[in-house]
Amino acid sequence: MDKYVCTPCGYVYNPAVGDPDNGVEAGTAFSDLPEEWVCPICGASKDLFELE
Repeated sequence: MDKYVCTPCGYVYNPAVGDPDNGVEAGTAFSDLPEEWVCPICGASKDLFELE
């Protein structure tokens, strides 16, 4: 699975880990994240992430 990086802060979304602190289970692809999901570090929206 592809990792995506937040362009404003550098946070890397790793689908193998997910975002358990925000209810995203491990194995969740970036494209399957809810539209309202935001970067857990800086709050950037999904459209500010780029393929790593």
